[in-house]
Amino acid sequence: MLGQMMTAPLLISSQIAHAARYHSATEIISVSTDGSVEITDWATVGRNARQLAAALTALRLDPQTRCATIAWNNRRHLEIYFGASGGGLVCHTINPRLFPDQLVYIINHAEDEVLFLDTSFVPLVASIRDRLKTVRHLVLLEPDIGDHAGTLPGLIAYDDLLSGGSADDPWPVFDEQTASSLCYTSGTTGNPKGVLFSHRSTVLHSLACNLADSLNLSAMDTVLPVVPMFHVNAWGSPYAAAMVGARMVLPGPGLDGASLVALIDRYGVSVALGVPTIWLGLLGAAEAAGSTLSSLKRTIVGGSACPPSMMTAFRDRYGVETIHAWGMTEMSPIGSVNQPTASHRDLAPDALAQLRENQGRPPWGVELKIVDAAGAPLPHDGRTEGRLLVRGHFVLDAYFRMSQENTLQEGWFDTGDIATLDADGYLNIRDRAKDIIKSGGEWISSVELENIAIAHPALSDAAVIGAPHPKWDERPVLVAVRAPDHDPSEQEILDIYDGKIAKWQIPDRVTFVDTLPRNATGKVLKRDLRDTFADILQ
Repeated sequence: MLGQMMTAPLLISSQIAHAARYHSATEIISVSTDGSVEITDWATVGRNARQLAAALTALRLDPQTRCATIAWNNRRHLEIYFGASGGGLVCHTINPRLFPDQLVYIINHAEDEVLFLDTSFVPLVASIRDRLKTVRHLVLLEPDIGDHAGTLPGLIAYDDLLSGGSADDPWPVFDEQTASSLCYTSGTTGNPKGVLFSHRSTVLHSLACNLADSLNLSAMDTVLPVVPMFHVNAWGSPYAAAMVGARMVLPGPGLDGASLVALIDRYGVSVALGVPTIWLGLLGAAEAAGSTLSSLKRTIVGGSACPPSMMTAFRDRYGVETIHAWGMTEMSPIGSVNQPTASHRDLAPDALAQLRENQGRPPWGVELKIVDAAGAPLPHDGRTEGRLLVRGHFVLDAYFRMSQENTLQEGWFDTGDIATLDADGYLNIRDRAKDIIKSGGEWISSVELENIAIAHPALSDAAVIGAPHPKWDERPVLVAVRAPDHDPSEQEILDIYDGKIAKWQIPDRVTFVDTLPRNATGKVLKRDLRDTFADILQ
């Protein structure tokens, strides 16, 4: 016997329709490429998204045609999120920080036919235009094309494209398993891999994000996604914000600390999402400006491990809760969020602070386990380390245009992380499997060593690698960037480890560099560091 309840497919268009209908006057604050600020609302975004869907249909694009974006976090980009997917097409966000050859590969592999771009990226697209095999329509995210016609022949303005559609037509209805959006991983080896999300997976991910034990967005919040909309759909925050009708502040290209502090204070941002390097800059800028960040209630930190010193600074200086989260492009991306449970209600402040330093526990919709090298399950005792595997309602089944057999292990996705899990599901990422240091038959976590180092006021950045050692196989080496106006010695930095970890885990060397190499999403390229310092302990 089946239940006798109404059913409707879970579609992204339902999210923007809800926001436009029931939160119509809630503001969308958008910083343009030129630095000007535009204030609209969910009603306007909803109307424009519906009009865009109709305009793209008028171009006679086939269903599921990929529509690429190379753009900052702004109002027009937000409309594409809903208009392209809601119209039955695929919104393909592209990271402009990738190398040109990778951009060409991604666009051609996806067979994008429409390419939306901000003015910042006109020179970039012009430089690769003749190598893009399938792109037929170039759309500038501006009211008009200005003086860019000669740079990119055939370029049209977003507002002109919009005028070719009607906002009065109803949203189309189709299977909820239809593809909605596409993101490519920014792996450090081989070509990027595509992750093709569905409407169903995106809506379920939004619900998981908005749970009180997860990101906990609500209509009372003003949300600042500092994480770019070209990076795993800004961690799904635009969809989640629309679902609850939250006020949004879209920061455009200005992601420096001073610009972000100004936006937070001017528009009363209550929730902000970003990677640790962004928050380090914001903390410094807030202190320099004398800001108290009075409106900010919590920051969601992901992308890489959050240094405990950063969490302490947000809590003690500004009364801001830092929520450590973890995920991957392959997971839409939320995999775990650090929120306490009732059993932690009576913990002492120091113990609670320590609990909040790990990656947290999975929300509904995600299942985690750890296994040994042979694939056998390991105990969830908070101590045993193993390879982290995941599955769930918004975890990929196979990479775009790759077979499932090349992706999953008996229905589970191998994250490539080494981790521990406790009985309550709290996750502690010890390291990437390729980055963990194997010394004398024991494992040393580079993440733990980095967190200790970055707390030193004389360092502005740090990474730990395993360097070949004639006796111990590998030993840790700290690669550090000195903070401005500081000149610490190697021994001064090594001294900070005393009493914090076992002596055999202390790095053998500290070497100073001007900057750390990073990939397109800001993650340190440890492979490059290992190559550079391969002989440092020989």
